[in-house]
Amino acid sequence: MIHMEYNLSMALDHSEKVSINVGTVDLGQVDLLVEQGLYSNRSDFFRTAIRNQVKSHEQIIQQNMAGRMISLGIIEYSKETLEEYAASNQKLNISVIGMGSLADDVTPELALATIAKVKVFGSFKCSPAVRDAIKDRIIK
Repeated sequence: MIHMEYNLSMALDHSEKVSINVGTVDLGQVDLLVEQGLYSNRSDFFRTAIRNQVKSHEQIIQQNMAGRMISLGIIEYSKETLEEYAASNQKLNISVIGMGSLADDVTPELALATIAKVKVFGSFKCSPAVRDAIKDRIIK
């Protein structure tokens, strides 16, 4: 097996690095397709393959999103948004397909006061202090 890394584009300026192991024969076939001009490089092949697989399972994704309050894309929760939740004594359930993040100025205390749970299919970004404070609310 060959260890390979590539970036899976989640949006124009956002990507997440993913590592996969690919058999040498499979990788050789990918290289042949790249050489033939079907893909610009290995990363292009893998991004296309992932998009095609996700598209083939679109119905399952839609069924799972139906009836849920779930965001699709890149969502950042600002300090101001969390302060609004705190002021109204509401708790936030963060559910995202893509990337969810808390702004850098969100404090651990504010996060604890306002976030009930975090479930992200993709990537969740926040400061190490906030992550440590809400670690029991992050559902994997």
